[in-house]
Amino acid sequence: MANCLNHAQWAVCGVFLTFIALAIAELASSAPTSGGLYYWTYAYSTPRWRRFLSWVVGYTNTICIIAGVCSINWGCALQITSAASIGSNLAFSPSTGQTFGVYCALVTLNAVVCSLASKVIARLQKLYITLNIILVLVIIIGMPIATPKEFKNDAQFVFGGLKNFSDWPTPYGFILSFMAPLWVVGGFDSCVHISEEASNATVAVPWAIVAATTLGSVLGWALNVTVAFCMGTDIGNILGSVTGQPMSTILFNSFGQKGTLIIWSLVIITQFMMGSSILTASSRQTWAFARDGALPFSRFFRRINSTTGTPVNCVWLSSVGAILLGLLAFAGPSAINAIFSLAVACQYVVYCIPISARFLGGKEFKRGPFHLGIFSLPVAVIAVVWMICMIVVLMFPASLAVKAASMNYSCVVLGGTLLFAVGYYHIPKVGGKYWFEGPVRNVPQVDGNVYAVDADSVKGHQEVEVK
Repeated sequence: MANCLNHAQWAVCGVFLTFIALAIAELASSAPTSGGLYYWTYAYSTPRWRRFLSWVVGYTNTICIIAGVCSINWGCALQITSAASIGSNLAFSPSTGQTFGVYCALVTLNAVVCSLASKVIARLQKLYITLNIILVLVIIIGMPIATPKEFKNDAQFVFGGLKNFSDWPTPYGFILSFMAPLWVVGGFDSCVHISEEASNATVAVPWAIVAATTLGSVLGWALNVTVAFCMGTDIGNILGSVTGQPMSTILFNSFGQKGTLIIWSLVIITQFMMGSSILTASSRQTWAFARDGALPFSRFFRRINSTTGTPVNCVWLSSVGAILLGLLAFAGPSAINAIFSLAVACQYVVYCIPISARFLGGKEFKRGPFHLGIFSLPVAVIAVVWMICMIVVLMFPASLAVKAASMNYSCVVLGGTLLFAVGYYHIPKVGGKYWFEGPVRNVPQVDGNVYAVDADSVKGHQEVEVK
C-alpha cells in the first residue's frame, strides 16, 4: 500500500515504539550486560522455564540481529545501484547478481570497521549520529526550497489524501504499511550489547535507548511530512521508477540529477554507518552467547582479540551469517523482503519474553537509576500487546491474491528460526537441554540470580579467552 499519510503511520507507531523503548530501558538500567535479553530472561523467569526460555531468546536474538545486518546492508546495496541508475540518466538497471556483489562488499567493509578497537568504534558512533541528523535536516529544509511548483502538494493532499495501491481494505492496508517505521525505529537492545564497553552503563544505556527512539520517531515523522508536501501526485510513477527506490525518484524530481546524487551519497554513507552499528551489536550478542558456551565452537568465538580488545571472531561470524541470508535474493524479491520483516518480528518475540518474565516470573526486580515507578506495569503491558499484534500483522502478504512469487515468507523464516532454537535445545544427548545452564556469572552476585553489571566492575571479572 502506498499513500500520502505516511506521517500518520509514524505518529501512531512512534507512540507505541516509545513504550517498547521504556520497557527495555528499565531492564537495561537494572542489569546492562552484553547478553541483554537472554540474560534478563534467565534472571527473571521461573526456575522451571528459565534455561529453555533463555536459550530460545538467545538463539532467536542472535539470528534476529544478523537478519538486521542483512536487511540494512541489502537496503544500502539497493541505494548504491539506484545511484548508478540515476548517474546513467536511468539507463542502467542492476541485476540481482550485481546487487548481491555490492551487498557482499558492504558487509565485508562493515566487518573491517567493527573489528577495530572499542574506542575507535565509539568515536565513529558519534560521527554516525551527527551525519544522520544533518542528512535529515538537509532534506527537511532543502526539499521545500528546491522542489519545482508542479511537484508541490497542498495540505489537503498531505494530511487528508489517501491512495490504496493494495487489494486489502484501506483500514487494514494502512496497518500493513506500518512496516517502514517499525523497521527504521528498532534495535532497542543494540546499546545493551555494548554496555560492557561503556562507562556509567546503568544510566547511559537506558537513556540512549529512549533518546534514540524518540528522536528517530520525531525526525522520521517530520521527514515524511516534508516528502509528502514535495512528492507530486503521481505515486504510481514513483513506485514504478527504474531506480527501484521511490525516495531517490522523489529526490530526483526535486533536486535534479546532480543534487540528488550528492544527497543520495549522504544517504548511502548513513545507511552504511547503520550497518556497522548493527553489526557491532550483533557481534557482541554473539560473543555473549559464546561466552556462556551456548554456540557451537564457543571456545573459538568467545576469544577477544588482544590488539583491538574486541570479539573479532564473532564479528566475522555475524558477517558470514548475513551474507548467507543475503542469498535469499536469488529466490526472488518476496524472499529477500522476508528478511526485513524477520528483523522486526524476531526482535519483538525476544522483547516480549523478558519484559513479561519480569512481572510473571516471581523474581524480585531490582530497579536501576532509570525506572518508571507505578507506570512500569502499564507501560510493559501496552508494549507487549502492541508487539504481539505487530508480529501477526508482519506475517500477512502484501496482496490478497497470494502466489508463490508474492507470498510473505516471513512466517516461514520466523518459524524456521524458532523451530531451530527449540529443536537444537531438545536434541537427545547433545542438545542444550542436557548441558546449557544459562548465562555464566562473570561479575559478583548480589541478589539471587540477578547480577549487578557495570562496565567498570566487569573488568577483572570476565572469564574470556584472549588471543
